Formats: sequence, C-alpha cells, structure tokens
Amino acid sequence: MESLRAVVYLSIFLSVMSSVCQGERSTEGQLPSAPDEPTFGFELAEALQGLLDEADSRVGLSVEKKASVIPRCDVGERCAMKHGPRIGRLCDCLRGTACNTFFLRCY
Repeated sequence: MESLRAVVYLSIFLSVMSSVCQGERSTEGQLPSAPDEPTFGFELAEALQGLLDEADSRVGLSVEKKASVIPRCDVGERCAMKHGPRIGRLCDCLRGTACNTFFLRCY
C-alpha cells in the first residue's frame, strides 16, 4: 500500500513539473502547441486519474470484507478452530453462552 501511495505522489509531482516546464518553454519564444493536440501533461493527468480510481475501488473491497457479519452458533455447536497455537472463530455464540477454548464449542 505504501508503494502505491509513493507511485501516486511521484506521478502527481511529475505531472505538475511537466506542466510548469511546458508553460516556461512556450514563453521562451517558441511557437505554442496547437490547441487540438493533447499535451503530455493532460495525458499524464488522465492516466493518474485512472490509477486513482482503480486504487479507490481496491480500498472499497477491503473495507467490505472487514465489515462482514459473523454468524451465530447454537449451544453445543463448534464455534472455533485450532490452527497450531492460534484459535480461529467460526461463529459467535448466542447470548448467555461462551465459546469454550478447550472443547471449541458453545457452552
């Protein structure tokens, strides 16, 4: 995620610098570019906008995964799984019961 953020900041910096340099170059006596031609800065800005839209869609998916609801378990059902020293929750026990970490069932 940090590398994506660095790429975005670098591309923003490069697009701003290229547009500033394009403006300085045209004021030094050279002919300005035709208005029909898209300049490099606009192409870069469009590519950057596409990259940002794609990054926003990825962030939305990860938030949706974290907001999922854990299903409820009845008394006596298996509520957890053991993965080595770790215990992973399968479901949430009903009110008044708790997941026993030895039997891995709701009691």
